Amino acid sequence: MLLKLIPVLLLSTLAWHQTDSSRILGVFVFPSRSHWMMIDSILNGLLDRGHQVTVIANHPLSRKHENYTDLRVSPIYDFWKKSVKVDSLYDLTEISIHQMLMNFLYSLGLETAQHGFTRDNIREFIRSDDSHFDLILAEQFYQEAYLMLAHKYKAPIVTVGTFGFAHYMGPLMGMMNMYSHVPHEFLPFMDKMSFPQRIYNTGVSLYEQFLRTIYYLPRQEAMAKENFGHLPGPLPKVADLERKVSVVLLNSYYPLTTARARVPGMIQVGGLHIKNPKPLPEDLQKFLDGADHGAIYFSLGTNLKSSDMPQDKLDAILNVFRSMKQRIVWKYEDESIKGLPSNVLIKSWMPQNDILAHRNVKVFITHGGLLGTQEGVHRAVPMLGIPIYADQHLNMNKAVLGGYAVRLQFPNITETSFRWALDELLYKPEYKENMNRVSAVFRDRPVPALEEAIYWIEYVIRHKGAPQLRSAGLDLPWVSFASLDIAALVLGVLLLCAWIVRKLLRIIVSDKKRKTD
Repeated sequence: MLLKLIPVLLLSTLAWHQTDSSRILGVFVFPSRSHWMMIDSILNGLLDRGHQVTVIANHPLSRKHENYTDLRVSPIYDFWKKSVKVDSLYDLTEISIHQMLMNFLYSLGLETAQHGFTRDNIREFIRSDDSHFDLILAEQFYQEAYLMLAHKYKAPIVTVGTFGFAHYMGPLMGMMNMYSHVPHEFLPFMDKMSFPQRIYNTGVSLYEQFLRTIYYLPRQEAMAKENFGHLPGPLPKVADLERKVSVVLLNSYYPLTTARARVPGMIQVGGLHIKNPKPLPEDLQKFLDGADHGAIYFSLGTNLKSSDMPQDKLDAILNVFRSMKQRIVWKYEDESIKGLPSNVLIKSWMPQNDILAHRNVKVFITHGGLLGTQEGVHRAVPMLGIPIYADQHLNMNKAVLGGYAVRLQFPNITETSFRWALDELLYKPEYKENMNRVSAVFRDRPVPALEEAIYWIEYVIRHKGAPQLRSAGLDLPWVSFASLDIAALVLGVLLLCAWIVRKLLRIIVSDKKRKTD
């Protein structure tokens, strides 16, 4: 009898968390190709689970699927030329936090969001579509006006934090940021900060929150009213919609992020885009197989172009490569480059995940972007980091502290410094030993990252927004949320006590003086 029940129990267990096919609207208007890699993996996972997915996005899904409806933002907004107010992306190494926010992130967020609203197909969909959706799945990256779709369809929201942890997310999820040991994502600090660093970290974090409140969000609010003003009844504020997000899927995981407090709706799923390696193209396979002394993989990601490097930096790097016995595979966008050493193979596009999995790759030269850093750690390849902007400095600082990377500041690259950094990584075994240890921690999870993400998306659908995950702190005014009202009461009581004591002392002194007289 027990043996007959086992198949039934197994089927019941497998079906326990099964969600019926749901209708999901995805909104991913930010045009970065690297961000899309994570999103593409999530969308494919949802399709594999039988859901019907409609998506507003810049890029096509990596496969065709009958349950996938593509509302394309076309043409793709070239934010690097139109929104980034620098002559070269390499100049971003020199800009301030204020410039990073005002001249880079806020401008590209507002402009790319507005570009999406001006596409005829997107505008028509927003105005005319009367479908039902069970969930809005949106990117948590400077596209807040589109959260108004949750109001239009009366659907709960799950967002994808492609950037990982960001300080502004804490208050949105009912959590107070701890500036004493949680560094701002744009600062090159670690969790153990000195007193001056803690002062600076607190100042930067509060300044960003101030700018976001008085400058950035009002502009997203105006954009939302302009494009959703046709909806009946008063529109909710974008800030209120942000606070209704049920779950944020964060592109982070230990030990690549510092330990910190989280509320239940903040789920770490970093690395979910990493797939099992596929066979390499024949020329790449042959080149790497023949690397008897090891190989180096060099890529600065999808946004930075190696071909845009200043000539003096390029010459220094090529001179070092020319003198090495290792082979170099380089994502270099101008395949007509002259004077290329025979041990260097360049292509404008590289299958990075598959290259890093090759047994002969000994060093990964990277800008320190989040996805690339995760891939390097997953494949246990020590890194030479050349951070340029945003969180890249923090990612590389963490890697250096962990003993599995060497960092060079881009302005300081010379033939001598570049050669030293590669020699460190190639010939000192402790870098590989430390990387193996960190890689083991990164890959040690209760369930694969993609399964974790899909589970929580379906959880929110099953439980109609999962209000049980929501912090009551979101319903408090900010004075009460920060317990400033309690602090004011305590201070008032102390001042009152001090005043009473002072008054009593004066009376006692006066009485003694009268008696003496």
